[in-house]
Amino acid sequence: MLSFNPSCGCCCGISTATKAFQFHFRTSPFFFTPTNNYNFRYSITRATSTFSDKSNSNEQPKSNYSGVQLQDTVDGGTTKSAKLRLDSWISSRINGISRARVQSSIKAGLVHVNGRVVDKVSFNVRAGDEIKCTIAELQQLRAVPENIPLDIVYEDDHLLVINKPAHMVVHPAPGNTSGTLVNGILHHCNLPNVEFSKEGALSDTEDSDDELSGFSSQESSCDGLDSTFSMASIRPGIVHRLDKGTSGLLVVAKDEHSHMKLSEQFKLRTINRVYVSLTAGLPTPVAGRVEVPVGRDPNNRLRMTAVVGAVNSVKARHAASRYKVIEILAGGSCALVEWKLETGRTHQIRAHAKYLGVPLLGDEVYGGTKSMVLSLLRPRTTASLHSEMFKVVSELDRPCLHALTLGFQHPHTGEQVHFSCEPPVDFNEILSQLRRIGSEKISHSKVKLLKGVL
Repeated sequence: MLSFNPSCGCCCGISTATKAFQFHFRTSPFFFTPTNNYNFRYSITRATSTFSDKSNSNEQPKSNYSGVQLQDTVDGGTTKSAKLRLDSWISSRINGISRARVQSSIKAGLVHVNGRVVDKVSFNVRAGDEIKCTIAELQQLRAVPENIPLDIVYEDDHLLVINKPAHMVVHPAPGNTSGTLVNGILHHCNLPNVEFSKEGALSDTEDSDDELSGFSSQESSCDGLDSTFSMASIRPGIVHRLDKGTSGLLVVAKDEHSHMKLSEQFKLRTINRVYVSLTAGLPTPVAGRVEVPVGRDPNNRLRMTAVVGAVNSVKARHAASRYKVIEILAGGSCALVEWKLETGRTHQIRAHAKYLGVPLLGDEVYGGTKSMVLSLLRPRTTASLHSEMFKVVSELDRPCLHALTLGFQHPHTGEQVHFSCEPPVDFNEILSQLRRIGSEKISHSKVKLLKGVL
C-alpha cells in the first residue's frame, strides 16, 4: 500500500538538509518505471555528461533598454519559410531584450511599420517592411525581502531547487507584491528591495516555463551570486513557474549564466518533469498522449482551454502531454495519474485533464468541483464513510497537482541532476480516503495497446 513515512536525507552524493516523507509504491525509488509499484521520496541523483558553453562571455546584455531605438528593414531571407511576428523580429534585432519588454513597447504605440503605428504584437512583417521602434520606459513595481520559510531541497553557488507549497505565488504582480517566492528568495539571498516591470510580471508569453519577470536591483550581497546579479536587467532567479495551487519542485538561478543556460533547456524541452495528480474520473484509455493546442478561453480570461480543430477564433499554441494511470481509486470514480510534459503551456495539465473528461480534484476553474467529486463518490461509498469523505472533499482548496520530479543539466558543471519530492499532506489525506473506498494498481507492462503509451 502506498503510504507516507517520516524520513529525511538524500542520496547520490549531494548533501542537503531537508525533511521529507516517503510516498511508497512498494518498489524501486526515485522515478516512475513501467510497473505498478512506485516509491516517491525526496531524492537527488546525478550523472556526468558532456557540457559546452557556446555563449559569448564578452557580450553583456544592456542593463536598461528604456529609450533604445531601432530602425531597420526586414530582410527577405528572414520571412521566406514562415510568417514572422513583429515582436519576434524586434526581439531578434535587440540583443538580450525580453519578448515581454518588446510587446509592451508595441502595445504602447511606439512601433511604426512603413510609417504607420502598429500596436498588435502578432502583426506579421514582410520582406522590405521598414520598422521603427522605441523601447518603452519600465513601469516599476517593488518587491521587498520577506522572511518566508523556504523548503530548499538543494542549493549550491549557482542555483536553488525549492519545494514550493500550494497557495504560494511564484513572483509578484500588481496587487500581490508580498508573500511570493521571490520575496522569500530576496531574504534568503540577503538581497535588497528590487523593482520589476509590470509588463514582465503579467506577460502571457509563448510558454509558461519561459515566462520570466524583468527585475532590477541596485546591489547584491548573496553568497555565490554573480556580480551581474546587480544589473538592472536581472531577474531574481525565476526560470519557470508553477501555478499558485500547484505544489512541488521548481529551480531558481543565482547568476545570469545559470539563468541563461536553464532557460535554454526549458526552451529546448530538455528538462525532465513529472507531475502526479488526482483526477475526478478515470481517463480512457488508461495511458496515452494528448496533443491538443491550448489557448485562452474567450469566455473566461482566468482559464485556458484545449482547442480542437480550427483555432482562428482562439489564440492557441501547440501543447502535448503524456499521461498514465498509476492507480484506479474509489471504484473508478477517481484516479492517481502521472503526467510528463512535452511542452509547458499555462495550465496545460489542467486543460488537458478537462479535455479528457477527468478534471483534477479540487480544480474549481476546470470543473473538478466539490459537488462533482461528491456526486462521483457517494454511489461507491458506504454510509459509514459518507461524513468523513464529505469533510475531506469540503476541505479541498486547490487542484490536486504536484510537481514530483525535476531533472536538468547543471548550468555550470554539466552534470545531469534529478530531484524528487513526494506530494504534501493535503494530497495524501484525500488519496488515503479514496483508497479506503477502493484501490486497484495498474500494470502498464500489460497495457501496451496504444502507440502513445509511455
